[in-house]
Amino acid sequence: MKASVYTRYGPPEVLQLVDIPMPTPRDHEVLVKVRATTVTIGDTIMRSFKLPNITGWQKFMARLILGWNKPKRHILGMELAGEIESIGRKVTRFKPGDAVFASTYDVNFGGHAEYKCLPEKGVIALKPGNLTFEEAAAIPGGGQTAWHCLQKGRLQPGQKVLIYGASGAVGTFAVQLASRHFGADVTGVCSAANADLVKSFGASRVIDYTRQDFTQSGETYDVIFDAVGKLSPAQWKKALKPGGVHINVHADSNGGEKVEYMLILKEMIEEGVIKPVIDRVYPFDHIVEAHRYVEQGHKKGNVAITMGISHQK
Repeated sequence: MKASVYTRYGPPEVLQLVDIPMPTPRDHEVLVKVRATTVTIGDTIMRSFKLPNITGWQKFMARLILGWNKPKRHILGMELAGEIESIGRKVTRFKPGDAVFASTYDVNFGGHAEYKCLPEKGVIALKPGNLTFEEAAAIPGGGQTAWHCLQKGRLQPGQKVLIYGASGAVGTFAVQLASRHFGADVTGVCSAANADLVKSFGASRVIDYTRQDFTQSGETYDVIFDAVGKLSPAQWKKALKPGGVHINVHADSNGGEKVEYMLILKEMIEEGVIKPVIDRVYPFDHIVEAHRYVEQGHKKGNVAITMGISHQK
């Protein structure tokens, strides 16, 4: 099978599309034929080892986890959607042919390959029936993170919520969830180019961060969700109401990978409450180009990879 492999840290060009053996599912595993995956900012960070806003000891720990001089795990890809190709002999939850979507975060990643083995009791669920495989692949990361973090905000209907980074993978889900599910009054912060998109998902107001500093308006919020982890304490403290809740996607997303979350999101998607945003779709053999685009930091929602090979240079 084909897989996108990297054996050293560096620019997108360190990724190589190579043939590797197809995995065989163990007793409690399923083998998924991957139909679509995504390239996230997390994938580009692990590939390049350019870790944002971390101290020396944090970088030390990151090297221990990811690999000191070269990556421990050679296949990136944190989320996927596809079909069950085969199952282990003790699997009861799924059957061959089932369309599924899944997170690979807790199973050493590996979504950037044509096949992936996943535990039956992992973060995997039947795909929402109203989505393409590309759309379904974009749910596990941004969707679960937004849901998990917003729950920490204890949102109430009518509360004023500011979402910084409202047009990204996490932010687009957060705007929809905060406004449509929790009933909050949402202000989104993003570039002017993405203002209409964010408003269409339920934001009552959008602030262009390139032209206006939201902390200078005098407006305060019950909840501030930094969906990109870029706000300084001085910034969010200035705009947070007394007793309000600040949420940082980096500090507050731990524990956000649960099959229960996947099922909640699936139900809301099938009911039309929320939907994933796909900026661009690349064929698998253009994954280097996808990394280049994501690394620029201007994507809207998600960048998907379809596992078809284009055979184009």
